[in-house]
Amino acid sequence: MTEFATPPIAPFAIRFDAENATLSPEGPTLVRRMSDLEGLFADHDAWERAVADGDPVVYSVQSSPVPEADRELPQSITTIQPGTTAGELWMTKGHQHPNHQGEIYLALSGAGGLLMFDGERAEWLDMLPGTIGYIPPGWAHRSINVGDDPYRFLAVYPGGAGHDYGWVLEHGMGRRAFAGADGVDLRPFFG
Repeated sequence: MTEFATPPIAPFAIRFDAENATLSPEGPTLVRRMSDLEGLFADHDAWERAVADGDPVVYSVQSSPVPEADRELPQSITTIQPGTTAGELWMTKGHQHPNHQGEIYLALSGAGGLLMFDGERAEWLDMLPGTIGYIPPGWAHRSINVGDDPYRFLAVYPGGAGHDYGWVLEHGMGRRAFAGADGVDLRPFFG
């Protein structure tokens, strides 16, 4: 018999409701408001105005009950609301996994993008329903709503990977995503 550092959880089924993009049973839900995204938008004054003008919910993450622990494989559904701050599209905070673990995202509804950065090179993936975005180990990643409807995606990741949000604040993401006349306008990241 294999020995575990912590007792393993028992097998169980998770119901995915495709129409509502929910998981059941539910784990914790994280809600990020504009005030939680300090330092991420290029126009700090526009960010401050958005916080003062109701501090809108930018995105939420509904997790399954699978714990974020070594050897586990948690899942979550993220919903990013449509919107811009001084033209910059609404996004997740973005993070890198300190243990340089890989991850996959499956686009469920809406239109999004997956911005990845390895510290030197930025890569962009268009994420439409049915697209699986693969995030290689060591790449920081951020999801962005590029449409007019909420963008939802399923994430599956190693439970012990951790989330380093400070890396993105320190290094940026290589590019910034703005609303463009013909879709997303990726611009150089200048700090």
